[in-house]
Amino acid sequence: MKVVGLTGCIGSGKSTVGEIFAELGAEVVDADLIARTVVEPGSESLTRITDRFGTEVLDPWGGLDRAKLASIVFSDSAARADLNAIVHPAVGKEILNRLTELDKKNFQGVAILMIPLLAESGKDRYPINEVIVVDVDDEVAIKRLVTFRSMAESDAIARLAAQASRKERLAIATYVVDNSGTVDELYPQVSRIMADLVKGLV
Repeated sequence: MKVVGLTGCIGSGKSTVGEIFAELGAEVVDADLIARTVVEPGSESLTRITDRFGTEVLDPWGGLDRAKLASIVFSDSAARADLNAIVHPAVGKEILNRLTELDKKNFQGVAILMIPLLAESGKDRYPINEVIVVDVDDEVAIKRLVTFRSMAESDAIARLAAQASRKERLAIATYVVDNSGTVDELYPQVSRIMADLVKGLV
């Protein structure tokens, strides 16, 4: 099994790239989806979040109101660090569990770990062989967040500022996917990377 990290800033199109890798036969482990499961009602992580941020970050049904929490942490670096200290270890543990499950099944292919904050949280916590960075200009990412997620421009800028810089992400890249164009332009890039990754696999 070859384990590969996939990362990029918010609005870069990581999910689309991940979907293409899945179509090409990779096993994709999505940290964002895992992050939602580790904060479900009754979880230890959600209890710790409410202890730190109060019950105002809960929705009427006792679940996490992600929008309310985001409005707090993206403008407060200390609060964001506290949240990451709660969520990241739980997500990391589950990612490693998923890899263990694949190993038990004798999976011999490419496992893509789609982790938005890979540059921030450190790739050394995972058995990653290579890193793929989905790259776009900040201006492109902001425009996409405003257009497709109906995010206020100021919020989009704040979220980008809360993440690693483009330079920091590119510094850990083995492969770079340029996603400043169309989806059709992504396929040949991802296909070339996938072909390279499967070389040497049994």
